[in-house]
Amino acid sequence: MPNRKIRSREDLAGPLFGAAAFQMLNAGVELGLFALLDGKDELNAADIGASLGLTPRATRMLLLGVTALGLTEARDGRYRNGEVLRTMFRDGTWEIFADIVAFEAELVYLPLADLVTSLRTNTNAGLSRFEGEGEDLYHRLPHTPELERLFFRCMRSWSRLTNPVLVAKADLTGVRRLLDVGGGDAVNAIALARANPGVRFTVLDLPGAVEIARGKIAEAGLAGRIEARACDIFNDPYPPGHDAVLFANQLVIWSPEQNLALLRRAHAALPEGGRVLVFNVMSDDSGDGPLYAALDNAYFATLTAPRSMIYPWGAYEEWLAEAGFGDVRRAPGDTWTPHGVISGVKGAGALEGAWKATA
Repeated sequence: MPNRKIRSREDLAGPLFGAAAFQMLNAGVELGLFALLDGKDELNAADIGASLGLTPRATRMLLLGVTALGLTEARDGRYRNGEVLRTMFRDGTWEIFADIVAFEAELVYLPLADLVTSLRTNTNAGLSRFEGEGEDLYHRLPHTPELERLFFRCMRSWSRLTNPVLVAKADLTGVRRLLDVGGGDAVNAIALARANPGVRFTVLDLPGAVEIARGKIAEAGLAGRIEARACDIFNDPYPPGHDAVLFANQLVIWSPEQNLALLRRAHAALPEGGRVLVFNVMSDDSGDGPLYAALDNAYFATLTAPRSMIYPWGAYEEWLAEAGFGDVRRAPGDTWTPHGVISGVKGAGALEGAWKATA
């Protein structure tokens, strides 16, 4: 899909007032406007204001904002959700999308104000808005339990949104046991286990995530096929006996050097013919998009870890080759998010990489 072009000064309204656009979206979610309009005949402004407890002035401003953005539609003074929102309510993805909006509003929005400082200093300056001393978001969130709960809830929703790509594009043919490194609350392992009944899984992550994962695994009725273990993925030994290693939404968090170190650890843990799979949002090798990845990168620049970013496909090809993997293959997704899987095989002959990182 082509990226949006700025062809006139009028086109500058989106980037200039992007913060206001998000807040209009967030207001529609948090105030309950879109839920109110779901499944109902078109409502007029007076009925909407009365239902939401808003004054006529506030109602007019909200409706103007969300309608100009195409989130709602107006006809003869009556309003309904736009087509995309109506589809999300029908197919059950609205709850997921609402969680993503909450994630952006509660965790990401304020730290984005530190983007300029983050770029100037080449580190995640927005992290200073969170309590604690850790150098990444994951070690600071436990100091604010309500935000940590929100984070894991929303990360689960992000994974539910993108899991269809992972399930469709991760080739587990011949795999008997998969190691899910940094697997969080096991949402990815659960999705893959349901789609691949002959495969067993081990989830590795920090103790707080593992505790949540064990509960989710039990709820899914998959305790016999998925286990969760606490692990420092950079320093603790990986458990033996796995013929595939998965990094799902992990290699956007760390620096190129750390990503290469993780892939080398995966290579050492795998038998000959073992497979590594990397599942992430990816940017284009051309360096001009997609827009989703370009804007989502602001979160990685300001918050997650000191050197996190959304990398292009070519970066993973180079790291996989340098770590000793061959038969490297891309499997892009085909949804509105630019997620995909890139895989390699131990002992298959390395592919020459071309992407170079600069610190």
